[in-house]
Amino acid sequence: MGFMIKKPDDAAGSAVPAIVVGLFVAFGGILYGYDTGTIGGILAMPYWRDTFSTGYTNLQDGNPDVSPSQSSEIVSLLSAGTFFGALGAAPMADILGRRMGLIVSNGVFCIGVILQTAATAIPMFVAGRFFAGLGVGLISAIIPLYQSETAPKWIRGSIVGCYQLAITIGLLIAAVVDNATKDRNDTGSYRIPVAVQFAWSIIMVVGMLILPETPRYFIRSGKNEKAAKALSRLRRLDVDHPALIEELAEVQANHEYEMSLGKSSYLEIVKGTIGKRLLTGCLLQSLQQLTGVNFIFYYGTSFFANSGISNGFTVTVITNVVNVCSTFPGLYLVEKWGRRPLLLFGAIGMFVCQYIIAIVGTADPSSQAANKVLIAFVCVYIYFFASTWGPVAWVVTGELFPLKSRAKCLSITTASNWLLNWAIAYATPYMVNGGEGNANLGSKVFFVWGTFCLICAFFTWGLIYETKGLSLEQVDELYAKTSKAWQSKSFRPTVSYAEVQEIRGSVSATGRHLSLADIEAEGGRKKSAAHIENRGIGGEKAAYEV
Repeated sequence: MGFMIKKPDDAAGSAVPAIVVGLFVAFGGILYGYDTGTIGGILAMPYWRDTFSTGYTNLQDGNPDVSPSQSSEIVSLLSAGTFFGALGAAPMADILGRRMGLIVSNGVFCIGVILQTAATAIPMFVAGRFFAGLGVGLISAIIPLYQSETAPKWIRGSIVGCYQLAITIGLLIAAVVDNATKDRNDTGSYRIPVAVQFAWSIIMVVGMLILPETPRYFIRSGKNEKAAKALSRLRRLDVDHPALIEELAEVQANHEYEMSLGKSSYLEIVKGTIGKRLLTGCLLQSLQQLTGVNFIFYYGTSFFANSGISNGFTVTVITNVVNVCSTFPGLYLVEKWGRRPLLLFGAIGMFVCQYIIAIVGTADPSSQAANKVLIAFVCVYIYFFASTWGPVAWVVTGELFPLKSRAKCLSITTASNWLLNWAIAYATPYMVNGGEGNANLGSKVFFVWGTFCLICAFFTWGLIYETKGLSLEQVDELYAKTSKAWQSKSFRPTVSYAEVQEIRGSVSATGRHLSLADIEAEGGRKKSAAHIENRGIGGEKAAYEV
């Protein structure tokens, strides 16, 4: 195994257009990251606290503030919007297409930004948070779908992982902008960070007007000529090139085979191997949230300040820089190590860090040494998350599902992510803060996140299949033939779906219902028979010539 990720010798055409397209679409992650990251700093801004306070006084500094329940509402309403947005992404992506779906989603997002920018009281600000969340939810489900359907299989993990890199960059930009405006004594302190989001949305819409639709969407819609033109653009090959024709034929044959097994209704996708994959995707996205990463990025500024660290804003910027830089190793290792080893590595590393943070923060919460250890191990924890569970969760869910149900399943798995995101955002102030009715866990909350990280390790071992280097169609074959996740590393694809459709057509008249393994065996018997027949004809010809 070499050090570099190299294009396979048998991969025809150029991968550059598809890589550039995938990287640009990942830019939508900046909207996601910036919008979720900016709120933590805004909640801590003195002017915003004074403007939006309804009479509550912060027990820590004695200044006007929003109450814990109002803070939960403001932060969690974005996640509630994203949950419904993610569920709505499936019909939008299947009806309008992946490309047009992203354009419309940005329009919804901008409505939320307008409301938040104009707000001077909690009700309008909360309404803006919900609509912005609706747009982010739509975008967050469609982007991995678009990337997975356009990227070459040998570098698909790195391309889809760039979506998480863009999220981390958005979080970092949010922290920097919040830090720059926090001391302003006017509405610009919070309106500037909110309004900056218009720029990200405009850039994305302009780009999507130029980029192609995914070939797999056109195949799903029965528009084969448009699929050929789109793939031609992505691979830089003529539409009549043999490699391009073969790739399209395999995608089409796989889709026809999957459709022959049943429809793609919401009832059907919870059954059989698709149901198993859907459960895996939902648990993966839920556990990504339960690692506790958004506790740091939603409430990190307030938590560090309440823990006695003098400049919570500065620490938040530092943790965001670590988050961005640590994502790069994950983009390389996801194609070198694979999905399973990287997720296991990350889960164990996060578990150790979370427990160290919890033990030190609980044993000696007021000392400078303890605060330094807390910050250091928060950064190490972020490294483990950003290089593993951050990008790889999106990579795996983008690869799991067949074309007929990919949009529906991805929307549900993404909605699972946002549902847990909302629950954590809503519950955290009550878990961490002091006061009547609150748990006042403080640093002890890291025991909770650490335990979930340990669960992540067992989950990865038992349910995550290794999909490195497989086409999206070969992932279907993997699940059809391999019953145990820990056996997936030894899987090698052998099925051609074009041949599968030919064999199914020849046996359909007999009324037999064959599994994929049965069809492959039938194909092997036919090839053997043809080989024997050819040898017989060759022998007769040789005897005649003698």
